[in-house]
Amino acid sequence: MHQQKRFVRFILLIGLIIVLTNIPLPYYIYSPGTAEPLNPVVRVAEATESEGDLHLVTVRGGRATPISFLMASFSKYRDIHHLDDLFPEGYDRQTYIEAQLQLMESSQEAALVVAYQAAGEEIDVQYEGVYVVSVLDDMPAEKVLKAADKIIEVEGITIIDADHLIETVDQFEVGDEVSFLIERDGDRFETKIELVPFPDQPEKHGIGIQLVTNREIEYEREIEFASGDIGGPSAGLVMALEIYDQLVEEDLTKGLKIAGTGEIDYNGNVYRIGGVDKKVIAAHRRGCDIFFVPYEHGRENSNYEVAKATAEDIGTDMDIVPVDHFNDALDYLK
Repeated sequence: MHQQKRFVRFILLIGLIIVLTNIPLPYYIYSPGTAEPLNPVVRVAEATESEGDLHLVTVRGGRATPISFLMASFSKYRDIHHLDDLFPEGYDRQTYIEAQLQLMESSQEAALVVAYQAAGEEIDVQYEGVYVVSVLDDMPAEKVLKAADKIIEVEGITIIDADHLIETVDQFEVGDEVSFLIERDGDRFETKIELVPFPDQPEKHGIGIQLVTNREIEYEREIEFASGDIGGPSAGLVMALEIYDQLVEEDLTKGLKIAGTGEIDYNGNVYRIGGVDKKVIAAHRRGCDIFFVPYEHGRENSNYEVAKATAEDIGTDMDIVPVDHFNDALDYLK
């Protein structure tokens, strides 16, 4: 009888463990991810080899279970979010994943252009237009524009690329109705769209669209990317450094483990990203010597400030280096 009770308790314990580790809760947890060498991800034809490594740093995200929720509640560097706050009603997971992969692809292209030009490699960039990738819910563009629409002009100004469109729109104020010339399925039409503040960034305004510039790029030395299911634009800076390092004869790494984060545009400017504290921890765990991070021109609560505070908190010897441009990182390593 005693043996039977022990067996029943054992079965109940196993059941409890299964429940605590597998039952999904309506929460999502972000935690430090990994810092992986970029050599297997980016390969330039006839690349030069380096002693050290540049690392792509990630943030891990996943649905909460009772046990992971409890652990995250006592962890300073794990963030808990209710699913409704991250993924609104009608959220399409597949569409989100595809959008993130598109951002990674665009980031790779920007990194390629910046690195090839900096290395003095032959490269020709032709601009083929600006397209709508997605339209944000409950924003003015939702009623007018669709994915794959091509934006030709804004207030009679011919648009060159996505950055040019943003700069043009920024000249107007909240409440202004701005004229857009759109091409859809071979037909063109003109429409006026009101500018409003973004719900999550009230200091900025627009019509509520994500953009991509279609570019035709021709270059001599071939390059292959194998980023798999990693999405988002935040690896742009370190990918540009990795491509440059493979293109030139000198060893940019000098035997060091180098990590970093930051979105990069086609002009080499570096922009703010999310989860920088978790990326610092991931790089530290990998034993990295240097971590590049967006400085944001010294703005308050910048990625750099958060990264530096995190580094001090965890007691890492890793150098936290602020950058606003690809050349800042390049000059530091040189």
